[in-house]
Amino acid sequence: MATTTTASSLCLTSNDSKKPWWLSNRKVADKYIKDARTLLATQDQTDITSALYLIDSALTLLPRYELALELKARSLLHLRRFKDVADMLQDYIPSLKMSTEDSSSSSSGSVSSDNSSQPLSRERVKLLGSSTDDSLCYDPTFKCFSVSELKKKVLAGLGKNCDKEEQWRYLVLGQACCHLGLMEDAMVLLQTGKRLASVAFRRQSISWSEDSFNASNLSVSTEISGPSNSQSPPRQHLESEHINQLLSHIKLLVRRRTAAIAALNAGLYSEAIRHFSKIVDSRRGAPQGFLSECYMHRASAYKSAGRIAESISDCNKTLALDPTCIQALDTRASLLEATRCLPDCLHDLEHLKLLYNSILRDRKLPGPAWKRHNVTYREIPGKLCSLTTKIQQLKQRVANGETGNVDYFLLIGLRRGCSRSELERAHLLLSLRHKPDKAMNFIERCELADEHDIDSVKDRARMSALLLYRLLQKGYLSVKSTINEDEVAEKQRKTAAAAAAAIEACQKSLRTETEPENNHCSKNKNTSNANVNAFQGVFCRDLAAVGNLLSQVGFNRPLAVKYEALSC
Repeated sequence: MATTTTASSLCLTSNDSKKPWWLSNRKVADKYIKDARTLLATQDQTDITSALYLIDSALTLLPRYELALELKARSLLHLRRFKDVADMLQDYIPSLKMSTEDSSSSSSGSVSSDNSSQPLSRERVKLLGSSTDDSLCYDPTFKCFSVSELKKKVLAGLGKNCDKEEQWRYLVLGQACCHLGLMEDAMVLLQTGKRLASVAFRRQSISWSEDSFNASNLSVSTEISGPSNSQSPPRQHLESEHINQLLSHIKLLVRRRTAAIAALNAGLYSEAIRHFSKIVDSRRGAPQGFLSECYMHRASAYKSAGRIAESISDCNKTLALDPTCIQALDTRASLLEATRCLPDCLHDLEHLKLLYNSILRDRKLPGPAWKRHNVTYREIPGKLCSLTTKIQQLKQRVANGETGNVDYFLLIGLRRGCSRSELERAHLLLSLRHKPDKAMNFIERCELADEHDIDSVKDRARMSALLLYRLLQKGYLSVKSTINEDEVAEKQRKTAAAAAAAIEACQKSLRTETEPENNHCSKNKNTSNANVNAFQGVFCRDLAAVGNLLSQVGFNRPLAVKYEALSC
């Protein structure tokens, strides 16, 4: 104890100041970081989890320790905990900055743009028009994400500080945003990270001599690096290749979705369905959040095209991936109401009402702050009032007994009076497409944000697909019975018509047979009547002459008879 006191007194007399406390914390934090680096080098999940505890201990001592923050973010990214990365670096998400600025400007009384559908859609562009007038910016025909505006906002904050130490934030956060479905944010962040790395490399290369400009110095701390050995490329080069591939994939998905939404807004529903199908049926797959948005848009396209069963199926997939999607619940409830499936419609509306009540209770929309929604918090009270009224009306209709007249023709997509072959073909296609065994195949093409959610996603997809399949089978039996009744009625009508035609033909044949006999009989009758009239006068005249003769002579006297007069 005395030796320690003597050493400390000597240090104080030599430096004339006491050693700051944060320097000792720095040493402890460096020790934690060193041990964490050793564990991270093994690339094992358990060791990386243990390294996170050491990094958290270092951050407890030095909350703003840049190296510890970088290691923690990269460790979370390696463990596929993308939500934790986004929560950790959410201040750097461009869309979250924009939504925060818009909410603050609207609360202060300034005029803000409409953010009811997507927070990122700040510029409204009419893609199919040829005019370039400024009035198009306020045309609500189509909302397109503005990358240029995001770049301005991001680069405005980067111009002040382009330090090499903060470049990792944009690269790590960009990859996390990509896996969370925030494609526009990911594209802007990754491009910004590459641009910062290029600037840092150029600034560093200016101070180099010509001899020192070799392959060993090209591997900078971010991702712009050249391979020093073709057999073992450096880590920075591998990261650069991965980011370039990720950027190309993001641009492809965003381009396809933009084309699909443009076709949907233009009324080209089959074209929109084709573009969205390319995204959701791709072999490479897409993130969970991005796929849920695409399924929701395709459900709207199916609904506009009159394909009710496919639209309900896409709503089911959207709700399996995102149970708190307000638009999917509302759309599915409206589809079930259109087909007069009132109990199922009431179930969805009650679920939506509970969701609205939870939003008002928590005073925020469901999910993290960076999650996108098609509604704002200010719209929830009005929607809740209208929803309560609608639920009461539907309950009254159910009480009046309107639950049995389901429009299965609209559900299956057939016209009334369709043939049996049309029904069989439509039923075969719907059964193959919406079979419960195949209802979970879309999960294989989905990159889930959290692998632990796969069981719950499968359960939700299986239950909703089973309910839809049962509804389709019930509709098939109902339509089939209706067609059978129509066929029986048509057969009876044809039988009655054939019997009436046979009776009429028989009567016509009888009339044709009796007409010659009647004509012959009438002719003979007319001839006989004429002969009778001709001889009647002669006979009567002869009888008068005989009577005169009998009156003149007795009865025993012979009479002179004129035989030609009695020739009748």
